[in-house]
Amino acid sequence: MRKYPIGIQDFSKLIEGGYIYVDKTKDILRLIESGQYYFLSRPRRFGKSLLISTLKYLFLGEQELFEGLWIAGKYDFQPHPVLHFSFSTLGYKDLGLEAGLHQALNNKAREAGFALTQQGLGPRFQELIQRSVKDGQKVVLLIDEYDKPLVDYIDNPEQAEANRDILKNFFSIIKDADSFLRFFLITGVSKFSKVSLFSDLNHLRDITLVDQFGTIAGYTQAELETSFETDIQAFAQKTGESTDELKDRIKLWYNGYSWGTDTRLYNPFSILNLFASKQFANYWWETGTPTFLIKQLRDGFHYNLDQLEAGQVMFESFTLNNLNWLALLFQTGYLTIQNYDPADRLYTLGYPNLEVKDTMHQHLLAAFRETANTDSLPLLIKIKRALEKGELERAIELINILFSTIPYQLFQQKQEAFFHAVLHLAFSGVGLLVQSEVSTAKGRVDTVVHTNDRIYVMEFKLDGSAESALEQIREKRYGSPFLDQEKEVIALGVNFSSAEKEVAEWRAMPYTSLLVEG
Repeated sequence: MRKYPIGIQDFSKLIEGGYIYVDKTKDILRLIESGQYYFLSRPRRFGKSLLISTLKYLFLGEQELFEGLWIAGKYDFQPHPVLHFSFSTLGYKDLGLEAGLHQALNNKAREAGFALTQQGLGPRFQELIQRSVKDGQKVVLLIDEYDKPLVDYIDNPEQAEANRDILKNFFSIIKDADSFLRFFLITGVSKFSKVSLFSDLNHLRDITLVDQFGTIAGYTQAELETSFETDIQAFAQKTGESTDELKDRIKLWYNGYSWGTDTRLYNPFSILNLFASKQFANYWWETGTPTFLIKQLRDGFHYNLDQLEAGQVMFESFTLNNLNWLALLFQTGYLTIQNYDPADRLYTLGYPNLEVKDTMHQHLLAAFRETANTDSLPLLIKIKRALEKGELERAIELINILFSTIPYQLFQQKQEAFFHAVLHLAFSGVGLLVQSEVSTAKGRVDTVVHTNDRIYVMEFKLDGSAESALEQIREKRYGSPFLDQEKEVIALGVNFSSAEKEVAEWRAMPYTSLLVEG
């Protein structure tokens, strides 16, 4: 019976309980031997806490836990005093952050057999580090999810800033504790400035985008096929697929994360749940809905989240008062690096996989429509089927049903853009390939939708006419770039009515016929 460590972040419990462990000790030894002070950013549920826990037991010298792993026989397992803080368990929501940190310091001191005598958060933390040095062995300091007291209050700026000031006071002593520290790793989702970590600690190495440590958290394709070989075979028998077909489907759903390397990674949480339940579902998203982020995207009319370009500055730390929506999407795992051009120093960002893309579209569409997240899917599937069959009259009818549920006041904000955003999300949310604001030689076509047999080239007008929209497609030759794809190209002109909140009229015809007609 295979045991999947879903929710288990303690390395000792995982090993002693006989749970599956994907061996990361080669990467971990490289980390230990390459330096001393590190920061690592990864999205939630990506293995950061297990990495921290593994390092804890390694430095404690618990050699028996590592028998049979890559590192066995390659490390001396010399015991060190270890201070391990997990900010997710501080109880700051009940006690307040400062009281929670004082309690954590007292607990660590009590475990080491002494009581702290200093006053103030910084001095007491410094005393704990200095007095923890034992038998000439320096202290290993491991801090997990340092930014949780900030991220949890990101929609409450006053509390977030208060917590930031407390963290600044807490971390400010680390630089002067250098002579007492053997190793220091701190992890988080985001890289916030003004908490002293990234300004005062100039020897702290950010390994988030370093090739050498690109696979230290998350599963590679090789690790998936090796550690879960029997699971893949059993699952394939259940579905009736070949193992290669199943692996392709798993890759489509869950693979794709990258931090600048060519290697694409799986989110461990999704993979463990997939094999435990033996069904495809959106596991990762269900562990936390980013309501603040969804609201930011809606308010800024950011809905086309693929093939976005950004420079290196996006990956630098940012302040609570200047939250970059694109940086947040990357750091929280909703977008990943698809490509990097070293000549231009430009990163291309996009969705990592179907799990993230599918659910993001549904949440965004619900946010734009101000409806429940599950309300749209049956209707969207019907729209998809109508487009695939070329039943445009039925598709338009369903689109009008979609618009009819949107509150009137939403149309008063950005009317044409609002129609456009909802349609883009509706088409994308059911797996259709959608391109919005597509540049051609003579202009920009509003939307291009690809199905298996057809390509719809769409132009939208607000309180205009479908005929003028169709004429623009003809005049600007919007469909010409798609004629070589061995699919029927259909020009579709749509006119929205701002008063009626619906498609007032539409006209469609084969693109080649439109050119002849013109």
